[in-house]
Amino acid sequence: MRLSTRGRYGLKAMYQLAIHYGEGPVPLKQIADKENLSENYLEQLVSQLRREGLLKSVRGAQGGYMLAMPPNEITVGNVLRVLEGNLAPADCIIEEDYECEKEENCITKFVWIKIKESIDEVVDSITLQDMLDKSIEV
Repeated sequence: MRLSTRGRYGLKAMYQLAIHYGEGPVPLKQIADKENLSENYLEQLVSQLRREGLLKSVRGAQGGYMLAMPPNEITVGNVLRVLEGNLAPADCIIEEDYECEKEENCITKFVWIKIKESIDEVVDSITLQDMLDKSIEV
């Protein structure tokens, strides 16, 4: 599995917002400059994260974005699923109406299920707070 720039950049933006949690809104330009990312592209990502309830936005000269909840309540999985969709490695394990003529005898489906379970377990166990804590160690 390979994440797109949506997931990678979105997680970087959320990490920057976690750094400033409790300080008020952070301008998107500040995040873009800090992470060397396109402000226009970030706007698309944070808009989606806001719609899904992970971010709040404040308009105006002192406006920007902030986390909608504490960093210890937002997991990497929350962020990645908003931006990437389901993290399954194959369509056959997420789509109920997926039809495969070899499904009855498909041993690889077992492998895809185990991979998905492992991915979910990892991304759902890491919070933005864990990332902050890890950055202090480094």
